[in-house]
Amino acid sequence: MKQAVNGATVKWIEVDEESAGQRIDNFLFTHLKGVPKSHIYRILRTGEVRCNGGRIQAQERLHVGDLIRVPPVRLTIRDSKRVPKDFVRARLESRILYEDDDLLVLNKPAGMAVHGGSGLCFGVIEGLREIRSGAGLLELVHRLDRDTSGCLLIAKKRSALRILHEQFRNDEVEKVYFALLAGRWSRARWMIDAPLKRNVLQSGERLVKVARDGKPAVTEFRRKERYANSTLVEARPITGRTHQIRVHARSMGHPIVGDERYGDDEVNRDFRRRGLKRLFLHALEAGFRHPRTGKLIEVRAPLDQDLRDVLKGLPR
Repeated sequence: MKQAVNGATVKWIEVDEESAGQRIDNFLFTHLKGVPKSHIYRILRTGEVRCNGGRIQAQERLHVGDLIRVPPVRLTIRDSKRVPKDFVRARLESRILYEDDDLLVLNKPAGMAVHGGSGLCFGVIEGLREIRSGAGLLELVHRLDRDTSGCLLIAKKRSALRILHEQFRNDEVEKVYFALLAGRWSRARWMIDAPLKRNVLQSGERLVKVARDGKPAVTEFRRKERYANSTLVEARPITGRTHQIRVHARSMGHPIVGDERYGDDEVNRDFRRRGLKRLFLHALEAGFRHPRTGKLIEVRAPLDQDLRDVLKGLPR
């Protein structure tokens, strides 16, 4: 339902089962894409947002059938012209590995951030919303670093998002990565149990290090192939900390090749000469319970051609 106010439009939204239980501020973040959070909190404080005719506080949760009045607002960030639809479709549409009414799994391309920000006008999620403009909800379930490729889960329903978030929080999602590590190592398996602590520099850059007062973090590394000066491994993060695989690999003395933040500069220069132009880290597999049916879903993202080409050219 819409109502004109001084030439602008008031929206009335009835809360359905998908949105029930959600906080009103999060509900508005979803329905007012592009509106700064500070503005959303202001229209809540001033009472311009109404629930069943009365004021509502940011932390209050919604119920099925609640009628929400949303005042006219002006979008202040990127317009559709800044998201090149044809380019995004070419990069993303063919990389969808699994999709149903509740979620999709994308083989995220390396070099593309999962969302816009920090000088980027768009990322994967904005691109998907642009090429699936009539799809309704599309929300990231988790994140991958910009230079990491592979399995990325995206929810298409609020209920799916909530259940998948819970699976990630409880470390119930099986994740397997391919990583090429600097150096040749003989052991077949290496379990790293080292707590990680995140620091944010004045520049805003996030750096993670092994620290006694950090959060528990465990990664299992399994050797797949040995080369003359590097080792291809499967990395299985048992926990889900920021930059966990990259920092644990460094702590072993075998950083991931191509890692500009935690890697070895000399090794990275050598691999650039071999044609590697990115971090060699790929989210190979994801296993999780379907949020509606409970059925085990296992998805595998094939290794990108550029990484396969690098491996083919490595001396043994």
